[in-house]
Amino acid sequence: MSPTEPKPAVMNLPALLRDAEGKMQKGLEAVTRNFNTVRTGRANPTLVEGVRVDYYGTPTPLKQIAAINTPDPRMIVIQPWDVNSLPEIEKALLKADLGLSPFNDGKVIRISIPPLSTERREEMARMVRTQAEEGRIAIRNIRHVAKDSIERLFKDKLIPEDDKFKGIDDLQKLTDRYHKKVDELLAAKESELKVV
Repeated sequence: MSPTEPKPAVMNLPALLRDAEGKMQKGLEAVTRNFNTVRTGRANPTLVEGVRVDYYGTPTPLKQIAAINTPDPRMIVIQPWDVNSLPEIEKALLKADLGLSPFNDGKVIRISIPPLSTERREEMARMVRTQAEEGRIAIRNIRHVAKDSIERLFKDKLIPEDDKFKGIDDLQKLTDRYHKKVDELLAAKESELKVV
């Protein structure tokens, strides 16, 4: 390397931990999004917000082309801003295979949320536990990569041994904090599923 070439950027320990935390936060947001798509016995706009509608040839999330409301715990009402898009919205909802039947009255689409059977509640609870475990695994993978990076910084003599151990300890505390957040989300979703 010539003296005029810039040295490759080396991530320092605080930046490495911030980067790991940012990735863990994104993992937590993914778990939250997955949980929002799981149907409980209550109406929730997030069940249908992400459904993609063919809106004049462009796949568009439903929440961008319609108001989505829950006037009562068992009903979702979708009111498009362009009434001509009702047939496409209805088609997209059926194609999304949500297990729900949309009713189009020409002005709005109503979706009645039937109560879940005990077996279906148990099935949904298993699904959210699996999604939570996938979130925990993603967080552990982020920890593993960050720990390897800390070890590399020490091996390359860019940080002293004390900083290495402190960095690994801080990384573990961060991992534990995000695992706890996933567990809290899971507990909340499981209690939602238990409500009849």
